[in-house]
Amino acid sequence: MRVLMLSKACLVGIYQRKLEYIAREGVELLVLVPPSWRDERGETALERVYTGGYQLETLPIALNGNFHLHFYRGLAKRMRAFAPDIVHIDEEPYNLATWQALWCARQVGARSLFFSWQNIRRTYPPPFSMGERWVLRTVDYAIAGTESAAEVWREKGYHGPMRVIPQFGTDTTLFQPQPAEAPRRRPFTVGYFGRLVEEKGVDILLRAVAQLSGDWRLLIIGDGPQREPLLSLAESLDIARRLTWKPWLPSTAMPQQYHELDALVLPSRTRPNWKEQFGRVLVEAMASGVPVVGADSGAIPGVIGDAGLIFPEDDIQALTQHLQQLQADMALRQRLAEAGRARAVAHFTHEQVAADTVAVYREMLNS
Repeated sequence: MRVLMLSKACLVGIYQRKLEYIAREGVELLVLVPPSWRDERGETALERVYTGGYQLETLPIALNGNFHLHFYRGLAKRMRAFAPDIVHIDEEPYNLATWQALWCARQVGARSLFFSWQNIRRTYPPPFSMGERWVLRTVDYAIAGTESAAEVWREKGYHGPMRVIPQFGTDTTLFQPQPAEAPRRRPFTVGYFGRLVEEKGVDILLRAVAQLSGDWRLLIIGDGPQREPLLSLAESLDIARRLTWKPWLPSTAMPQQYHELDALVLPSRTRPNWKEQFGRVLVEAMASGVPVVGADSGAIPGVIGDAGLIFPEDDIQALTQHLQQLQADMALRQRLAEAGRARAVAHFTHEQVAADTVAVYREMLNS
């Protein structure tokens, strides 16, 4: 079968491992990405890391950075030349890029599917609402990243076939526990890796770690509009000297960063237009043998399961208590590290995500 996938997310090198696994299932795969993508983190350029067995090409993108209105120049021509059986649109159904790709797929007689993380039922003004309804009537298949995302599209009127499959897994050969060695003398180290935006709740984490006693430090990797306010908050809490701030790193540099941690925290908070959609860093941390602590926002409890600690959104004292437990109890840290690794391997590998995705492709062609 011939599959054309349109995916700006596949700019990230470690995500490309899924594509190699898809190709190994007998899929002739062409993946189209923009040369780069701009958002609040800055500009993400294409990383070519896992590129065996399939074609990875760039197409020029118009309105780069505009989530709703970007589109690809030359997409129709490239699609005609490749003549896919299936067009896999790694975009939300209310985006112009999705409408463009679906229209092009219909012109070449290909079947089509979209992927969605959207786990809040949002209402959009025209023309986005009209485009969304057209996609839901026209597309052949849908993949939702979580059960709550699937519920949103059923409520919005999508009646076609749908599977729940994460967009990506994690590479459990790249993200794995640190080899056993003599214990290192280091402070108890808590980490947050991700966007520095209000809804991620990093301010809650700063206020929680400020209540820890003993020798500890906090490692933050990421950037965003909340960086300066968070720096100011750290100064006001008198903890700035205990913080290490790093900018975004290449995806292939991240496994080593997890080995610096005794716990990773994702303190997301729900907002009217957003709640946590997955929490990729949770899976990477679990695969790396790092205990995870997450707020009960969106998909976080479902990702962590019984392999980590959950606290109510915005509850500083509950988060502090979890961190104090982990700081004091090495046996608890070891138990959660082992449970997290087992959960990541069982449910969240690129290989499993790829196999489930190819099963969808086969179902589409056989229906």
